[in-house]
Amino acid sequence: MKLALFDFDGTISRKDSMLDFIQFAVGRRRYYSGLIKQSPLLLSYLLKRTSNSEAKQIFMAHYLSHLTVQQFETLAKDYAHTRLADIVRPKALHRIQWHQQQQHRIVIISAAIEDWLKPWTEQICVELIASCLDKNGPLINGRLQGHNCHSAEKVRKLKHHLTLNDYRYIYAYGDSSGDTDMLALADEPHYKPFR
Repeated sequence: MKLALFDFDGTISRKDSMLDFIQFAVGRRRYYSGLIKQSPLLLSYLLKRTSNSEAKQIFMAHYLSHLTVQQFETLAKDYAHTRLADIVRPKALHRIQWHQQQQHRIVIISAAIEDWLKPWTEQICVELIASCLDKNGPLINGRLQGHNCHSAEKVRKLKHHLTLNDYRYIYAYGDSSGDTDMLALADEPHYKPFR
């Protein structure tokens, strides 16, 4: 049995799905005015003073905290069904289909939020490991449930999901430093392969 691991944002997709989803959820005008308000956070993140996980949660809280859990879930499904395919790189989708033809197990491992990726991964019949939002309150608070599925956490979640020793050959596809640990697992790592 062979295993194929794919990052989503920047690898399968042409753009960051979180930013694209937020534009879809709140509209372009509110999105861009929010970027101005969030510019100190963005600068802090670029200067590596704020972690990826912390910046992501603050950013999502800023834009999504007015939504009920049900409203958010409906928007996420609508986004997955009407818009997500538009940001997928054709070469990446072709490679996923090739792995399916070879009958390899395929897992997409992403720091993006599960709600807006899962309908799409179910549609193309691949497994998903992703970050999850905390939905314990009536409104979306932007906080993650558990850890952000980024960097070493990708490998930890993967090892919890399956037994790597069951696979005689591993392919991995990524595009950023957040994928380094996942790529290191592979017999055949691919960095920015679909550009």
